[in-house]
Amino acid sequence: MVYGIYQSAAGLQLNQYRQEVLANNLANVETAGFKHDLAVVRERPPAANERAGRPGGSDPTLAGLTGGSYVAPTYTSFAQGPLRYTGGRLDVGLMGDGFFGVLDGNSVRYTRDGRFLVNAKGELVTPAGYKVLGEGGEPITVPASATDEVTIGGDGSVRAGKERLGRLQIADFEDKARLRKAGNGAFEALGVDPGEAHATLKPGFIEGSTVEPTQAMVSMIEVNRAYELNATLIGLADGTLARAVNDIARLQ
Repeated sequence: MVYGIYQSAAGLQLNQYRQEVLANNLANVETAGFKHDLAVVRERPPAANERAGRPGGSDPTLAGLTGGSYVAPTYTSFAQGPLRYTGGRLDVGLMGDGFFGVLDGNSVRYTRDGRFLVNAKGELVTPAGYKVLGEGGEPITVPASATDEVTIGGDGSVRAGKERLGRLQIADFEDKARLRKAGNGAFEALGVDPGEAHATLKPGFIEGSTVEPTQAMVSMIEVNRAYELNATLIGLADGTLARAVNDIARLQ
């Protein structure tokens, strides 16, 4: 009975975490370039198997049962998001694998959010204020007299009329599992260098979120029911345990 309480309690924690991941995904259903997270659930082996056969106090009966479940590392889906036409001169979407290089303070970040604008200092930035980097690693700046003339071409070139101001830095990573979300739609690369990207740029478009609202809502309902079931099982096990302690003691 206590074993069942432990397993159900683990189920409560697991489903609470899944609910938090799904809620965060749904909150970003309209966020440009957002990549949704996936909470992967795995079966926990019994204690005897976790110890790889080493002797211990595991009950032979319990050793044949499942060890419950737990959340494996949460993964980010880097699937292509839908492209939506805006017609904006500084909007650009990515089709395929790749990220825009941006500067957050002194740290390089990577994003799929191509809604660029020019700030008061004449710097090309993202809505979060990150400076957009050129292919040489330098921030792209715009002369004050050319702010209303800036356009981005299909090759990533940033131009003001006939003057070329730079070219967007587009990078990709062979192992995207080394990317971690850094907030505001940006990723940081952990111990891995960017490589060449083969994405196609779509000026006048922005990439939407990869969150599918209907599927996310269905998953939230399923998680809620699983949470309620585990809570009910804890109540049943607790009641059975109470009767065993009180009634058996009275009979003896």
